Amino acid sequence: MGGTFAPEPPKVYDTFLEVLNEKPAFVSVVVSVPIGYPNAPGQGIRKCDAEARALLGRRGVSVRKAPTRAVLGGTITWREGGLDAVSATMLPRTREVASEMSPFRQRVVFEANPELSFYQLNNDTPLTRSKQTELGREERREILLAKMPGIDKVIDASIPRVLSKHLLDAAALLWTARRVFGRAAKRLPAEAEWDSEGVRMEIVY
Repeated sequence: MGGTFAPEPPKVYDTFLEVLNEKPAFVSVVVSVPIGYPNAPGQGIRKCDAEARALLGRRGVSVRKAPTRAVLGGTITWREGGLDAVSATMLPRTREVASEMSPFRQRVVFEANPELSFYQLNNDTPLTRSKQTELGREERREILLAKMPGIDKVIDASIPRVLSKHLLDAAALLWTARRVFGRAAKRLPAEAEWDSEGVRMEIVY
């Protein structure tokens, strides 16, 4: 995964469907959105989320509980589904992704988590600081520049309403997308787990 990296300038899409319909088509897409959902709250958290939290230690708080299909379908509220307020704010995007996902789509689209991507970038070691702090953002920047020469085009881009911490996350996910394309990505869990619609519940990094 070494060598010069020459990314295109980052681009903001209004919808997930625009990403899927891009021409020429993307060969690997990773999103920081849950893919694959338990049916009801009583099923507990997904195995991939539990394993990701275990790897990340204190940074495991970034791996939030995936909504159930009952929450996505609106038959119960996000509170009844055991979600926190941050996850609730993400529900519109999660529903958008869920509406387009199928086992066929999973040939190209994968769930990832920026903190898990940084874990891999940092030699399988969790980061020590939150991206909400200046020191945490600088820690992420240094790791990205060391592993992805040329990534400054992404992390230094100026895009209205896009924060620097989001560009850092996008760059880390781009690293994981390259690993997916190169068949080098790892999967959590190692043994596949599917939801009731046949969609894999896994996180790649």
